Amino acid sequence: MPDPIPLDAYHDLRMPNDVAVSPDGERVAFVADEMHPDPDERHSALYVAPADGSRDPHRLSRASDARAPAWSPDGERLAFLAAREADLDRGRGRGEDVDEMTDEEQHAEEEANGDENDDENDDENDDDENGGPNGDDENGGPNGDDEPKPQVWTFDLALGGDARQVTDREEGVREFDWGPDGERIVVSARDPTDEEREYLDAREEGGPVETERLQHKFDGVGFTDTVTTYLFVVDAATGEATRLDDAYGAGSSEPIMGLQPAWGSNDRIAYVSVDREDPPGEATDPDDTLAADVYTIAPDGTDRRRLTDGTLRCSSPEWSPSGDRVAFAGGNPTNWYQPTEVYVAADDADAADGHREPTSVSGSLDRTVARFGAPRWRDADTLVCPVADEGWTRLVELHADRDDPTRVFDSQGRDRTLGRFDMTGGTVACTLSSPQGGSDVYAVDADALADAEEADLRRLSLLNESFLTAHEQPTSERITFENSDGESVEAVVYRPPDFDPDDPEPAPTVAAIHGGPMSYDAPTFHFPHAYWCSRGYVVIRVNYRGSTSYGSEFAEALNGSRGELESDDVISGVEHLVDRGYADPDRLFVTGFSYGGITTAHIVTRTDLFAAAAPEHGIYDLYSTFGTDDNHNWHQWEFGLPWENVDAYRDHSSITDAGEIDTPLLITAGGKDWRCPPSQAEQLYVSVKKQGVPARLVVYPEEHHNVGDPERATHRVRELTEWFERHDPAVETADGESEADT
Repeated sequence: MPDPIPLDAYHDLRMPNDVAVSPDGERVAFVADEMHPDPDERHSALYVAPADGSRDPHRLSRASDARAPAWSPDGERLAFLAAREADLDRGRGRGEDVDEMTDEEQHAEEEANGDENDDENDDENDDDENGGPNGDDENGGPNGDDEPKPQVWTFDLALGGDARQVTDREEGVREFDWGPDGERIVVSARDPTDEEREYLDAREEGGPVETERLQHKFDGVGFTDTVTTYLFVVDAATGEATRLDDAYGAGSSEPIMGLQPAWGSNDRIAYVSVDREDPPGEATDPDDTLAADVYTIAPDGTDRRRLTDGTLRCSSPEWSPSGDRVAFAGGNPTNWYQPTEVYVAADDADAADGHREPTSVSGSLDRTVARFGAPRWRDADTLVCPVADEGWTRLVELHADRDDPTRVFDSQGRDRTLGRFDMTGGTVACTLSSPQGGSDVYAVDADALADAEEADLRRLSLLNESFLTAHEQPTSERITFENSDGESVEAVVYRPPDFDPDDPEPAPTVAAIHGGPMSYDAPTFHFPHAYWCSRGYVVIRVNYRGSTSYGSEFAEALNGSRGELESDDVISGVEHLVDRGYADPDRLFVTGFSYGGITTAHIVTRTDLFAAAAPEHGIYDLYSTFGTDDNHNWHQWEFGLPWENVDAYRDHSSITDAGEIDTPLLITAGGKDWRCPPSQAEQLYVSVKKQGVPARLVVYPEEHHNVGDPERATHRVRELTEWFERHDPAVETADGESEADT
């Protein structure tokens, strides 16, 4: 057996995410997350690489975070969002990312920091690849600190030098896009009134929370307020800004969705929001809906047009090259199990408001737009978009005037999955991740997508080379098995490096359950999997009923249900591995995060198959969580109101059957998790403790519904591993007895 991967190897990893192709298709900008154990922080650095792969990426930023890179129309400037110290040269402080190191200094720093990469796809952090709740910490309300807020900065790649600050918003900037002339940008930013500013200042000093909003809290944001987010048009040279009063954010999903502004070649701006008056003249509560519409507006704030009619949850607007149409992703706001589709709508000034009749161009595919996916126009008639397809993220080509999708990009292979994606100037750039090869940035010619060979795929980064060289990685395979209802279910299995599938030696096995449930598992690099496999564990990730990527019928099987179907699928998958000789029946473990934690708790109420379990950041009592989490609209459309449907809420809660639990439980929670409040973990913990079931509660006081800082991420993996070992009958203590027997 190869040497196990040490836990602190996590700090060596780098994870590429945001990618942006230059207008001429010749360069690719991307962001890579990096772990720093001292101080305990995760940073994001900005890189640029030639799209032909002719040289290594050039690192532009160092000390502070960078995200959302976007090229100016002429390709000479690269804008990004960063919370940096202000720029003194513009009377706003000085940037800290001065890129004036010698080659030797740069090499020494990169050696010190490591030059590897980890693409975990943020499995712990994600609920839903269709853009479901996923709170962030940007601009969401009082944060009680004096840290700089995110602003727009630009690198002038023609002239060189440090980044230059463009915006100076007191509440920071959340999103932006370039105008077609390259002289203006559009940003979304909170704009408090004097009264709201006074309230925010009082909150920062520990004042009371005062609210009348239905969506009174949101994960990663905390308690919401009444401050409105607007679009502003900003002069890129002077920083002068003009507010577009009719382009504002609203609705229960606005804290996570933002306005997503996109500026077209026709000099109009598209964005998503909820109207405060719908129908016109009638006041409504935007917090009581999950719908969001696509709007367009002129940059002077006039001629606002609504392209959709309130029946979709719209996101990711993208203008056609000529600026006459907008493509976007649209899902059912009251049934997230249905696929999110790509729509095209005309920006027609003569059409009646709300009657432009957007057309789905992907509905016949019966596959959902992938998380982080957005349509991109290849030319005037075709688009390309990432979709979830059979436990895999891949690209499809779409026709702008009809529903006739074509699967493309077979050269990515079934053993790796696509993450972030961008396309312009005839070049496609994306991140690809595999269990064996980590994750990196690649490019391919857009015209070659349909028949591209492996040789046509250009690797632009090699961020994880040192990690992969130093540590043997797991092998993986897809398996298909039948659940107890006789239906076929798929799973991805990760195996130890020396595991022989033709002559298997039964191994301890971890069932790791994805969240969502509107999500799916694909072959990807994930540090906990590599860590466990290096210690001899097999890991199985089941795409249980309710998972997306297998069509609407498979996903909707879970609608209005909890616990039974997904538990059966996970249990059947583990039993299949036992029958194949992969899994040791006495050394089985189960864990899951978010909805995976919910399913883990249901599983242990139904079976004693597992030696130990670890439900993480989950919900176990649907009745008591209503109104204490940020998902009241979701709960309502799926189960109704709790006082009207008491039995449904009780029957679908694992806490109702807590008396059936005999499996030792490690239960984790985030102290500031408003998606799955920590009180849920406490209820489950006390319920099993009262019965004498071995249990351990771990709460991360400052954590939201995610795994954030590196120390918490490694602490989590250590806790899980030690819990499994503690209850593994094959692991001996110092006195020769197994922990499970002591």
